[in-house]
Amino acid sequence: MAEVFLRRLSRWQAEQQREAVAGLYVEAYRELAGAGSQDRQAFLRRFEHDVQQPDFDMVVAEAGGLVGSLYGYRAARTGEWWQGFRGVLPAEIEEQTASGRVFLLGELMVGPAQRRSGIATRLRRLLLTRHTDDVVVAVIKRDDDLGREVLRAWDWTKLGEFDPGREGWLRPPSPMP
Repeated sequence: MAEVFLRRLSRWQAEQQREAVAGLYVEAYRELAGAGSQDRQAFLRRFEHDVQQPDFDMVVAEAGGLVGSLYGYRAARTGEWWQGFRGVLPAEIEEQTASGRVFLLGELMVGPAQRRSGIATRLRRLLLTRHTDDVVVAVIKRDDDLGREVLRAWDWTKLGEFDPGREGWLRPPSPMP
């Protein structure tokens, strides 16, 4: 396998790389039923929205082309992104939301040929070096077994369920390994 290099992208660079990132998205999710051009367009719409969010931050992995990507952004202080959460949020999470200290992971993608090689963990470490004091949350589809497997491997904690069909995961409060 070729050597993998990581780099951080500015908002402008991320926008310039949008087609390559969308290509990675299609490759990463190709084995899912129905993944195709509609999913690519839906991803591009989400990405266009996400890249404009406060404190958007993105890292990519390259090895003769894009092989991995992870991005996220600062959650709205209003807490509206918690809509659909079933259950009671811990008080410290509500406080962190109100103070603007919640960072949402938007999308993690690693090409199938590079999975299980530590790229996702390297991407996470680099991305979150700027967010050590933040509560970091990932929201995944309830049927996203691969995403759940990655979050468990990172020792994240399931925070709860969202409607419709999503679940939230929380980075542990201790420093990352």
